Amino acid sequence: MGRILAIDYGGVRTGIAVTDPLQIVASGLTTVATTNLIDFLRDYMESEQVDLVVIGLPRQMNNQPSEVEVDILQFIEKLKVVFPDLPISRIDERFTSKIASQTLLDSGLSKKKRQNKALLDEISATIILQSYLKSR
Repeated sequence: MGRILAIDYGGVRTGIAVTDPLQIVASGLTTVATTNLIDFLRDYMESEQVDLVVIGLPRQMNNQPSEVEVDILQFIEKLKVVFPDLPISRIDERFTSKIASQTLLDSGLSKKKRQNKALLDEISATIILQSYLKSR
């Protein structure tokens, strides 16, 4: 059994989280520059078996897609070309950034560390992955 990888796609940075090989526990992996995302995934998947990619589905409060959704759909098309046999699932990511911010606040990290946007993106990806694991 391979891992499930989650992506919190952003215009500048993308947070990535993965499960353990038994697909039980979600953990933050890293944050990468979005321009390097495909290369990072290619390298990662050469060394780790990934059974599924979960990508956040950003929605506004009125349930309409967020502006970044256009970019995410373009990324998904590229991902399908590079990894044609890799299943992709989408999951609502509303409130993940707020939950991630609260998680950082609750963790007792210093204000400077809490302002680390890369860490926030990685935690958001982990929350997306945890939501997916709970939903199945």
